[in-house]
Amino acid sequence: MGLLSRDYGRVTTVARQLVPTDDRGHTTPGTASMPDADILARLTRMEDIEAIKQLKAMYCEICDDDHNPDRIVTIFTRDCIWEGRGIGRAEGHQQLHALFSSFQKMMSFSQHMTMNPRIEVNGDTAKGTWYFLGPFTFREGNQAKWQAARYQEEYRKEAGVWKIQHLRVRGPGFSADYKTGWA
Repeated sequence: MGLLSRDYGRVTTVARQLVPTDDRGHTTPGTASMPDADILARLTRMEDIEAIKQLKAMYCEICDDDHNPDRIVTIFTRDCIWEGRGIGRAEGHQQLHALFSSFQKMMSFSQHMTMNPRIEVNGDTAKGTWYFLGPFTFREGNQAKWQAARYQEEYRKEAGVWKIQHLRVRGPGFSADYKTGWA
């Protein structure tokens, strides 16, 4: 059963599981339909997934803030890896800062749009896959391009805060001239 399902015309939700009922649908105080620990685990998982979505939104915001190298290191672990085929590779905050400084010199505009997240949480670690599409303007020749790829990421919760530990930019994807497109 998902978060929302139909049961003979009545809508049932996760909240309904939290309020015990008898066989006629009347509330029955003092009984629990689900152990508190299970509810807490489900809630924690949902909160972790949402925190990772917000982390990814912050990553996109930083990239679109002129690939701000000072801000980008704040959302990655110290032992981070950022890698993109044909784009670059960085290990640790110092190299990540240098890579994003090079992006500033290369691009005058970007608009990162990520979608279709698939996030798997396992305690204080998680994995995620995202689709990416965005328009970019490259400084050399003032070239406007469409970029598409997939992000494959690993996350780690440090002191209660989710951070990106390993980010991979992967295909299938494309880099296409804005005017002529990809087809």
